[in-house]
Amino acid sequence: MKDTALLSGLGLHKTYGPTPALRDASLELAAGEILAVTGASGSGKSTLLHCLSGIVRPEKGTVRYAGTALDGVSEKRLSELRRSDFGVVFQFGQLIPELTALDNVALPLLLAGRRREDAWDEARRWLERFGVLAQEPLRPGEMSGGQSQRVALARALITSPRVLFADEPTGALDSLTTEQVMTTLTHTARDTGTAVLLVTHDAQVAAYADREVRMADGATEPTGVAA
Repeated sequence: MKDTALLSGLGLHKTYGPTPALRDASLELAAGEILAVTGASGSGKSTLLHCLSGIVRPEKGTVRYAGTALDGVSEKRLSELRRSDFGVVFQFGQLIPELTALDNVALPLLLAGRRREDAWDEARRWLERFGVLAQEPLRPGEMSGGQSQRVALARALITSPRVLFADEPTGALDSLTTEQVMTTLTHTARDTGTAVLLVTHDAQVAAYADREVRMADGATEPTGVAA
């Protein structure tokens, strides 16, 4: 692994019961890079993302972020990283159903102690960037799948994270909406310098990445480690 990698995983192993989800999986992500992790369902893609983002701890191997090994980092510190340096978005967005689109996007800033009016102003700018400003007063159940996913991406990016973890972010969308969401996501990442770790089974989505890492049976192929 290169010391210059912003985020890396080396020799990661993870099992659930008798089932190995990761078997010696390794990859690295450079600052500002968009990396697609692809493979069939059950190949270990999501587990790898969860380990790299600190949601799940691997049983063996090392995850390093900005030169620091996360193995011994406390859960509190990992939570802080996910609020500041990491953004995470999942296939179905996981928006809070009781909150409006505006409040969902503003939430990370409010949790960080920002004034409500300032957080709302910044949230509106991100909603506009993703083309869903008109959905500001709507709750998740009142929006389409594509609109909800754009709101979720705005929420994940509002803190200007150094790394965005996107787990099948277009899995529930049609091809046209997928193209619109991925175009906005990649343009935004380029503008902000955010590195993106993108888990997908869709070749259309993977084509937006700078590089692709394939997984099979819990292991990364040799391209998982950049030369």
